[in-house]
Amino acid sequence: MSRTVLNISIRADLTARQLAWFAPDCHPFVVARQSATRLGDEVGATAMAVSAEVRDTFELYRLGPDRQIVGLREDAFLRLRPTTRARLVREQVQWGRGNVPTVRSVPQGLRSLVQGQADGHRFVWWRRLMQGSALQVLDAYLADGRRPSLHGDVPPEHWRQVARIVPGAQRLAGRYPDRSGPNCFGAVMAACGVEGAEQEWVMREPFDAWLTKHTRRGGSDDGAGTVLVWRAPDGQADHAAVTIGGGWLLHKPSQGWMSPWKILTVAGGKSSARAPGRRLTRHQLR
Repeated sequence: MSRTVLNISIRADLTARQLAWFAPDCHPFVVARQSATRLGDEVGATAMAVSAEVRDTFELYRLGPDRQIVGLREDAFLRLRPTTRARLVREQVQWGRGNVPTVRSVPQGLRSLVQGQADGHRFVWWRRLMQGSALQVLDAYLADGRRPSLHGDVPPEHWRQVARIVPGAQRLAGRYPDRSGPNCFGAVMAACGVEGAEQEWVMREPFDAWLTKHTRRGGSDDGAGTVLVWRAPDGQADHAAVTIGGGWLLHKPSQGWMSPWKILTVAGGKSSARAPGRRLTRHQLR
């Protein structure tokens, strides 16, 4: 049975994988290297190599040289002294690990399950805690701060009219990826007809090379086939989307498994991609 999040249908087999990525049996904790040794001695914590999906769930992107990721299962976590658990969870927030929710952010009926886990304010999701509410918790995570896809608002006739310009857009719109990796640059290229690009983590250099070969500067936000590129102050491409006409665009917000290919209004997409220092450039497909 499928479920729907952000107007996007998600297959049952993908739901099972999303739950495993969101609340893995072995959680990654960012610790100082000397703390890793103590945790190893105390409960057998070991250095952990994380998958791309777990990396994206917990935003494990920029660790300093004095930081290390250790893996803890719930039974080992609960064997830690309460003060150690509280400090460990607080440190995850301080060091930028994601998916460390507040007790107040969860439904009232679940708060008693999580309140005593650490410092009474923050906690981490173990699968056991989600029993009976797993989809409610997962779907709230997927929807938090994210705009719903408007692909259902695009009339069939409009898709037919723009199929020659953005032939892959309709196939992509309103889907979640099967893994982490596929990103915004690959989404744009696939929408514009590059076979298989939606499955790739396309880097800036090949994306810029494709832009140079297949587009010219300029374009209209109202027409189909305008590639919108947001660049950092150093000129490097940070994000991209492509218009499909009618005031809509297609984009994939990030390379994460929680980031779908979706349709937004052009105004909504521009608002979503706005960030300090970024400048927007336009490129019209040739």
